[in-house]
This record gives sequence, structure tokens and C-alpha cells, in this order.
Amino acid sequence: MRRRALSGAPRSPRFSAVSGSEAITNGIRIRVVSQYLPDHASSEPRDRQWFFTYTVRISNEGFDTVQLVSRHWQITDANGHTEEVRGPGVVGAQPVLAPGESFEYTSGCPLRTAFGTMKGAYQMVSDDGQEFDAEIAPFALNVPYAVN
Repeated sequence: MRRRALSGAPRSPRFSAVSGSEAITNGIRIRVVSQYLPDHASSEPRDRQWFFTYTVRISNEGFDTVQLVSRHWQITDANGHTEEVRGPGVVGAQPVLAPGESFEYTSGCPLRTAFGTMKGAYQMVSDDGQEFDAEIAPFALNVPYAVN
């Protein structure tokens, strides 16, 4: 299963920087790739606003069918301010993944600094009712060629 929630690549590839992370919890592999979008309408560095996208691929490498029921993100900017985001599913979906299946989506994050990090967890439930948190390893949100 594949789904795109936010589209649009930067029009200035010379400003493209990609960061990422990967974690595996109970056979659920979560890969994240983030990218700064200088040409996005929400990116206004003069107004201290930078916009990043992140693409998440959730792969079930385990033996049980699982469902993603909710998410928990921690978004930290370069000043150490952390915002927590919780909610049901992702991009309006609560995907069910049988062994060998994957789900991919892209979403976005505005930030008040040119650098930051995101990390979190997806709350999963297996077909036998076992609940667990699948880790989303920390990944960077950063503007390329900027000095921190």
C-alpha cells in the first residue's frame, strides 16, 4: 500500500538536503527521509519560518498482521523548544499491514529555526490484540549550507 499526502519537490535542487533514520521494533521497520523545501509557501526565512517534508515508509517484516492506530511525534527546534503531536493514524489513515506489506506517506513540518529534529512512535496493534510502540528514530530537519 502506498499513499502520498503532500507532494511537490523543491524547484531549486542545489538547496536540497536529505536526512534520514531507520528503526525496527517487533518486525516493523520505519524509515524516514526528510528534506528542506525552500520554495514551499510556508518557507519564509526572513520571518523565521522554514518548511520541511518527511517521507515515512513503514514495512512489516514480522510474522503478524498489524495496524497503525495512532502517532506521537516530538519536534525540537534549534532553541530546544519541543512540540508534541499526537493523533489517530497518519494522513487520515490507519493502515493494516500484513507480513511483507509496506505503507508510505509524505507529510510536512514547519519549524521556527533552520535546524531541528523529529522523533516519535507509532502505536501499533497486532491481529491478536497485542499493543506496542514502533520507534521512529530521530532524524534531522536542517537547511543545507547554513551554519548552526
